[in-house]
Amino acid sequence: MQVASIKLYSLNYNDSKTYIAAALFVVGNILLPQLCHLVPQGGMIMLPIYFFTLVGAYKYGWKVGLLTALLSPLCNHLLFGMPAAAMLMPIWVKSTVLAITAGYVASRYGKVSLALMAAVVAVYQLLGGAFEWAWTGSLAAALQDLRLGLPGMLTQVVGGYLFIKYILKR
Repeated sequence: MQVASIKLYSLNYNDSKTYIAAALFVVGNILLPQLCHLVPQGGMIMLPIYFFTLVGAYKYGWKVGLLTALLSPLCNHLLFGMPAAAMLMPIWVKSTVLAITAGYVASRYGKVSLALMAAVVAVYQLLGGAFEWAWTGSLAAALQDLRLGLPGMLTQVVGGYLFIKYILKR
């Protein structure tokens, strides 16, 4: 198992860097889904709306992650109609769980590894899927990310690790 020591932050809401970082990650969460939607079912397969929420929360703390988690789906919905309004709440819950979990794991362990990233993705998928099942009443809807989104989850784990380790070195 490869472990990388990196500089992790825990930015606060009274710091302008929090809002700058969150804005950049929201832009990433707007652009990446648009690229993925060029492929049929690309959004359901790659789960791109979560990628920069994971990276932002892990690197800069849960507050940056939470801003990114809440604003990304809303901006995408308002700009492109995706995700559909009916799916906003489950996506907000998954994104919020992701932001809080990633921020906690990063602050608790102070490093990034593939195993830690996999644990974060597993937690948000399991808790978010349980919420989605309760919200929609559909087990099939709740399991859709697991059924179709494995490539996206793998991309979150490996891509998130590489992005944090090599691109966001500082």
